[in-house]
Amino acid sequence: MKDISPAELEVLKILWQQAPQTANQVVDALADASQWHEKTVKTLLNRLVSKGAVSFEKDGRAYLYSPVLQQQDYQYKESQSFIARVFAGRIAPLVAGFAASTTLQATDIDELKQLIADWEQAQQGTQDD
Repeated sequence: MKDISPAELEVLKILWQQAPQTANQVVDALADASQWHEKTVKTLLNRLVSKGAVSFEKDGRAYLYSPVLQQQDYQYKESQSFIARVFAGRIAPLVAGFAASTTLQATDIDELKQLIADWEQAQQGTQDD
């Protein structure tokens, strides 16, 4: 999968919220957040199709666009890339940086604890095999 530009990501976010959508529906959804013209949005859709991130099917005279690239797959790929580039592949400095500079919400802390507990349980299960 080729890299997704920030503008293309905005289009993908719309499709992740609801799909399939016509180009005009995507244009309308982006109208408040951007000043992009219809042609710009259609160009972005075509780029996403070329990159294999979005597919389309013809419905009469309209094209219905749907994401091929799933949000969780994109987030995983981008987070792994970021952690590798900025933190030498280590997650602890990333979390420590957030903990030191911002106030983590109780729900964030609970989710992190649960993720670690789940990971430990999975690791224990693989060691028992």
